[in-house]
Amino acid sequence: MTTQRRAIGAYGERRAARLLEESGLELLQRNWRCAEGEIDLILRDGDDVVFCEVKTRRTAAFGPPAAAVDHRKVRRLRHLAARWLTESGVRAAKVRFDVVEVLPQPRGAALVSHIRDAF
Repeated sequence: MTTQRRAIGAYGERRAARLLEESGLELLQRNWRCAEGEIDLILRDGDDVVFCEVKTRRTAAFGPPAAAVDHRKVRRLRHLAARWLTESGVRAAKVRFDVVEVLPQPRGAALVSHIRDAF
């Protein structure tokens, strides 16, 4: 991955984390990694734990950013979430999977969209 792509992804994750925290969620972990992959954001929403995939694209030419979350990505995120819950010991009333789309604009603030219970 190029430095520019990494920077765009990091920007999107910062914007997503800010939006979710301003919405009342508590950030538990950012960029949790293990041998099988990575979870962008892990948050608490009351008694629930939210696993959030952040998708940032420079343009919408290839569709909305959330379109990049395909069935393989969903399967991997579910597996990673189960592993994180086991390893962390955190208990949750409910587990939720959200997606945050970030689309930077040439001028002004990025368009940020939070999709609750995305899958």
